[in-house]
Amino acid sequence: MKQTILLKQENLTQLGKLIPVPTYNRKAQKVGMVHIGVGGFHRAHQAYYTHKLMEGFGDNEWSICGIGLREGDRKIHDVLKKQDGLYTLIVKHPDGTIEPQVIGSIIDFKLGLDETDAVLDIMAHPDTKIVSLTITEGGYNFNPTTGEFDFANPDIQHELKHPESPKTVYGYLTAALKRRRDAGLAAFTIMSCDNIEHNGDVARRMLLAFARKQNMALAEWIEKEVCFPNSMVDRITPVTSQTDIEYLENTQGIKDEWPVTCEPFIQWVVEDKYSNGRPEFEKVGVQFVPDVKPYEKMKLRLLNAGHSVLGILGAIYGHKTINACMEDETFVTYLRAYMDEEASPVLDEVKGIDLNKYKDSLQERFANPNIKDSVSRICSESSAKLPKFLIPTLLENLAGKGSIKFATLVLAAWCYYSDKGLDKNGQPLEIIDAMSGELQRAAQQAKTDPLAFIRQESLFGDLVQNKHFTELYLDLVQKIYEKGDIKKQMLSML
Repeated sequence: MKQTILLKQENLTQLGKLIPVPTYNRKAQKVGMVHIGVGGFHRAHQAYYTHKLMEGFGDNEWSICGIGLREGDRKIHDVLKKQDGLYTLIVKHPDGTIEPQVIGSIIDFKLGLDETDAVLDIMAHPDTKIVSLTITEGGYNFNPTTGEFDFANPDIQHELKHPESPKTVYGYLTAALKRRRDAGLAAFTIMSCDNIEHNGDVARRMLLAFARKQNMALAEWIEKEVCFPNSMVDRITPVTSQTDIEYLENTQGIKDEWPVTCEPFIQWVVEDKYSNGRPEFEKVGVQFVPDVKPYEKMKLRLLNAGHSVLGILGAIYGHKTINACMEDETFVTYLRAYMDEEASPVLDEVKGIDLNKYKDSLQERFANPNIKDSVSRICSESSAKLPKFLIPTLLENLAGKGSIKFATLVLAAWCYYSDKGLDKNGQPLEIIDAMSGELQRAAQQAKTDPLAFIRQESLFGDLVQNKHFTELYLDLVQKIYEKGDIKKQMLSML
């Protein structure tokens, strides 16, 4: 067994003989960005871009302090603390090439549950110019149908009464911005990097709704001083597996408790709208544009919705990974038909993008045999994803009398998936969803009320009132339940 080297700052010289490591002086870096929600995607994307900027251009103003606000963030906090913020990014190419490198742009990490004041101190520090977010679709605390802020959330209720004791991202942002305002400091930019259409606009609307209830004078200052750029982010980043950890140990001799794997493709398109300066990310390939919305819509309606199409249907059929779906000709054909016939017709013009080539590239990326993105990860939190990625396309096609059959089959399959929790081989599905209980109850009520699943207004709005949709949906639900072969239903659509 090869002797392993622990991933720590003091071992970088030794590790540098094995794989690329940071060559910049990490001790000389200032925290310019605070990031809330340090998951795999952030580490494969924003932190990677920041590392490239520091490595290639010697910029020392923009290193990252990670922030965790939930108990679920404790593990990554503990690992990164132990590893001095360092982690290995493992880029897996379709041809089997694997490129590991050590990323050094995260130089601190604070856990809000244990260090509330320390988190507020770093957010309010004059050097901090940007607070960025990857808090998942569900973290924005709004009703997906009405778009209104959810004030019933107990943590939000607590923060309205106790502004000095924040629990959620909104409590922390308002408390930190109040400190900055009171100290006469410029506001930081709030930069969402989540897969939500118009993510900056959503973050702005939600924060202002909260702040107006908590402190109207502060809300007016935030409205005037804080910028919320919209952005489109893209890089497929599967959950780290034990195999990835063992790969580093066995082939490189590196002990990293939480590396990140990703595909080679990466994209970030951002509105050039900042309150207090920004890194020169354009030097490392980030696109700054006046309006990011057409890019966002294209990516969410094609890549993210395409993932959900493969995920829900693939889960029922028994495929375990997205690339396994893409090795099945029926799934490849169905996905492309959905993208061509339903998603593409309702997209806006995207300057500089050849839509057919973009869709070809998505198929190649989904088929990458070395990524092995699990179907269960793609299906996780479908209650937060489908109302943003898939259902808006269906609604626009209903309004414009376009095709809805491919999306409708996915929703009918989602009912079956939520009810049965089994694939066609009788194997249990790993269902990860904050609404899993409600979804299962609604799906099981479909035995006596066939439309029960889509009566969930928070997910489907008034879709149940549309006769053209419900007739098709009922037919497809009946066929899936009676025949159980999802592939036959997919083929019948083609």
